[in-house]
Amino acid sequence: MSRLNFSHTFSFLSALGSPPLRPFHTLLRSTEERFRPPQIVAHRPRVMTAQAALGGASFFAARGRAHILREAGGGRIPTIVLGGLVPDSTEQVFLLRRSLLKSGDLYYLNYAADAFSLDLICAQLTDLVAELVETGQAPVLFGVSFGAGVVLEWLRRARSGGVEPVLAGVVLVSPVTCVADLVPPGRVKPTTLIGRALKPLLGKEGEVTPAAVERSRTVFLRLFEAGAQNKHALRALMTSAESRRLKSVVMETIRGITPAGAQQRVRALAEMAAPTDYFSPQFLPLSPAPTLVLFAECEDAVLDERAPALLAFERAHRAYFSHGEVRRVKSHWGESPVQHASLIFHLYEFLPPLLSFYQEIRRRGLPLAA
Repeated sequence: MSRLNFSHTFSFLSALGSPPLRPFHTLLRSTEERFRPPQIVAHRPRVMTAQAALGGASFFAARGRAHILREAGGGRIPTIVLGGLVPDSTEQVFLLRRSLLKSGDLYYLNYAADAFSLDLICAQLTDLVAELVETGQAPVLFGVSFGAGVVLEWLRRARSGGVEPVLAGVVLVSPVTCVADLVPPGRVKPTTLIGRALKPLLGKEGEVTPAAVERSRTVFLRLFEAGAQNKHALRALMTSAESRRLKSVVMETIRGITPAGAQQRVRALAEMAAPTDYFSPQFLPLSPAPTLVLFAECEDAVLDERAPALLAFERAHRAYFSHGEVRRVKSHWGESPVQHASLIFHLYEFLPPLLSFYQEIRRRGLPLAA
């Protein structure tokens, strides 16, 4: 079977998503990996205008710069991936990447382990989008959890400044848009597991104890390990070697984040405006680009039941994105419920809407001539 046929068969089986085909689907993907192993390299930006405009950015902010990696794809519509608090973007779409590469290059924004600057990362995103548009490749912004919040904050800032970035599309998976999504104001004890773990990291500078950081680190480790313990599901998703490698890299990433880096990532949420705070024609819509917002059927381990993200996008998504669609991603009958941003352990549930979205974008063509 040729490589081209592998690729086409992979997409076809992804769209079907039926449980009996999953082991065959995994075999095709892992075989293609052997024929074409990943070649992810550091991206050297040619445009740094927005970053230079920060001017007197401190050494602290410079340390908060994300590492941008690039993987060459097969089309003219690149995707820029911004992952959650953990893991890195490269692991966030570990099983999705082959599908995304069919549309174009993949750009991964991996946050620094020891610092985080929202201003600087927004500037990096501005420069990267401008660079791609200059080459005739309007990108899709693909934000996951906290990364979706970064995308929304970037779009809000652009809209407030009278700028409308040229984009092929926007994908937001289980968006965490602001601190109130996790830790509602006025509530002594957050209702979610993640909210309780992260609330101590929202204290003033210097007030966070190492013990608080370790507790939050332990929560993220246990959440990932819980998914990795489902051996039956893992066998349908990836080979044993892939499973071991993924687990090793994710664990290393979680353990490698310094207390300062962890605290600054969480505090960035406090800098992000809640979408309900800018529900106004003055600031909306954020973008006319096709937009897909995906919530998992079980968000309650992360998102508070009164989360502004849920209120804004499940009730008024067309106000925020004039060509937007919101869907709840659910598991097949008899299988484990889909959890928050579970692009690894619930790949087959997320694939159908994502494949349809990208197919529609390719059908529309690039928006540069508009």
